[in-house]
Amino acid sequence: MSELKGKTALVTGASSGLGVDFARELAARGADLVLAARREAPMQTLAEELRSRHGVQVRIETVDLADAGARERLAQSLQEQGVAVDILVNNAGFGLYGDFGRMEWPAMNQMLQLDVVALTHLTHLFVGPMRQRGYGRILQVASTASYQPSPTYTAYGAAKAYVLSFGVALNHELAGSGVSCTVVSPGVTATEFLQVSGQRRNWFHNSTMMTSARVAALGVRATLQGRASIVTGWINAISAFSMRLLPIRWAAAMGAFVMKN
Repeated sequence: MSELKGKTALVTGASSGLGVDFARELAARGADLVLAARREAPMQTLAEELRSRHGVQVRIETVDLADAGARERLAQSLQEQGVAVDILVNNAGFGLYGDFGRMEWPAMNQMLQLDVVALTHLTHLFVGPMRQRGYGRILQVASTASYQPSPTYTAYGAAKAYVLSFGVALNHELAGSGVSCTVVSPGVTATEFLQVSGQRRNWFHNSTMMTSARVAALGVRATLQGRASIVTGWINAISAFSMRLLPIRWAAAMGAFVMKN
């Protein structure tokens, strides 16, 4: 496929999991890549794979996206290199599992900086130039936790609810500009998420888990179509829809039940 030949995609969190598969999916469609994350070695390995397999250009940016100054320097550096970002994939982020009151604030603060502030800031940095050029696609990674209160993922779920609301509202604002914003809400996905969050796999994870590659393929397709939002996987889609029909306290209770270890 070469539908994105001549386009450049910036993928954050591109050192593992969904970030790797978003990059693979975009490269397979002909896009050149800018990979951004803190860990350089995995991105170097991925860059070599994408250059060899798809013949695309790949730049690597080693950056801590929780740092506002680093985000601004990234945008400035790409501009100085003459790199126009046509597709922004805001994938960087993580979750924390457990009792909210017992969590360490530095870790929670970093999660919120990545999941909320960095995502919003990067969107703001790149959406203006996209509108000026009359083309752009923005992919925001949320979660099925966006659709219900999520005890034991209390702050993470709330952060992803922000991403959903922000992304869909922005897509409406962008109508007619040639730029769109798509929110992708995966359910349980086979990545490092659980290890990082501190949760053990349970029956719910085992029965609903999707591959990272499948989630990335669905997300990229929806983004290129300009859709406002997508929940990946039919079980997840039914669950997200049904949560909106329940009283909010019941939805919270259901969330706590399926996440219990």
